[in-house]
Amino acid sequence: MTDHSPAATRKGSLLARVTAAPATRTIALLALCAAYIQGPLTKIFDFNGALAEMDHFGLHPAAFFAVAVIVFELTASALVVSGFFRWAGALALAGFTLMATFIALRFWEMAPGMDRMMATNAFFEHLGLAGAFVFVAAFDLSRGAGK
Repeated sequence: MTDHSPAATRKGSLLARVTAAPATRTIALLALCAAYIQGPLTKIFDFNGALAEMDHFGLHPAAFFAVAVIVFELTASALVVSGFFRWAGALALAGFTLMATFIALRFWEMAPGMDRMMATNAFFEHLGLAGAFVFVAAFDLSRGAGK
């Protein structure tokens, strides 16, 4: 049974207004892109660490890939948060996330134990993150926001 009382309507209306508010949307998009903003900033401030990460994953030349990842993540995040070609930035980050997940979180190759469990959880969390980016792109495109 649905509550159609004035109090319930006001609560739903307030929730809808707060959820749909531009500030809420911007905060949510920043949260969605947080790892893609934090990661490149960390790489910029510890470029030797970024080079070591690229070497660890067999990406050579390491300096090229480190710079490419930094520029890509910051640019795609800016597109998502700004709304300018949001759908393109979201799809790019979805694809990047899937690719990086299959490179970095190959839990199926790990021995049973805590490390495998953590990698398995992270793998599926990243699948969810990629799905969220696809949802953002679909929402944007369905609204005709394909600038």
